[in-house]
Amino acid sequence: MFIFRIDKIADESNGDVAVGSYHRYQEDVNIMKEIGMDAYRFSISWSRILPSLEPFVTIFHWDSPQALEDKYGGFLSNHIVEEYVKYAEVCFTEFGDRVRRWITFNEPWTFCSKGYATGEFAPGRCSPWEVGRCRAGDSGRSPTPPVTISSSPTPPPSASTAPNTRHQLCLLFCLFHRLTLFVYGSLTGGDYPRSMRALVGKRLPTFTKQQSESVRGSFDFIGLNYYTANYADDLMSSNCRKTSYTTDSRTNLTRVDELNNKNASLEEALKDEPRIDYYSKHLLNVNRAIKEGVDVRGYFAWSLLDNFEWIDGYTVRFGLIFVDYRDDLKRYPKRSACWFEKFLQK
Repeated sequence: MFIFRIDKIADESNGDVAVGSYHRYQEDVNIMKEIGMDAYRFSISWSRILPSLEPFVTIFHWDSPQALEDKYGGFLSNHIVEEYVKYAEVCFTEFGDRVRRWITFNEPWTFCSKGYATGEFAPGRCSPWEVGRCRAGDSGRSPTPPVTISSSPTPPPSASTAPNTRHQLCLLFCLFHRLTLFVYGSLTGGDYPRSMRALVGKRLPTFTKQQSESVRGSFDFIGLNYYTANYADDLMSSNCRKTSYTTDSRTNLTRVDELNNKNASLEEALKDEPRIDYYSKHLLNVNRAIKEGVDVRGYFAWSLLDNFEWIDGYTVRFGLIFVDYRDDLKRYPKRSACWFEKFLQK
């Protein structure tokens, strides 16, 4: 029900149809085969329950059933654990003979922080200080589900600025705590890391012995999502509630909005050289990381198709494939898809 609330989605759209992959999955699989991809990461929707492509299935991607939200508050209740286990068992039973790779939760940190602390994402709960931004809530009672993790590197604002303690603390909390919280902490040690407890204190729940034993070593691989960097610098003295008001206003003027221009012609929309440049540079550095000994097993491009992007609705286009929302959701490969095809052939 979150997406039907006024002012929650940028263009007041909803995800009922999105890009229609439920009914056009065969077409989408053929598109991936033509590009040369050999794996497909997608989500099974809890609330809605491919040849030569290995499926990587995400069990939970933030779409908790409305019935459970209404019944006991969804992830605010321990009852969700038993329900989730039943749901996961259904997935394993029905699809286990065809799916070897499962992702239990997509970006649990994002789900908790934006769904329960700031109220930006569903279910729209938040702390009392977020006046007027959501209906109700208390981030002190946000769920902490135990995995694909999001990250945001936090370098100094310029190459000439030496990292200091603030940069290191920001990086520690924003990246390493997401990793240590879900991996090196709870999933390997059976508890939150000491550095996290030192910062958050009594707000963190305590693991029971049974919980600690059940999560310890309970993963086969870790997926790392990353999007962009956040620059960490000393905070100037300011009375502004939103510190973004004190930063360079050009940061909101120099984005690549030309890639999301809904008035552009189809021919113009398929020209996405900045996306090609992005993937080229990132895959080059992934290759370097592998050569340096990092155990990288695969890379998923986000995303195959333009899609319904949470609170942004249909206002942004991330796909390698252009989806024409005005003409029966027809698919058209962008230049980046053609680049990927050539890249994978090398």
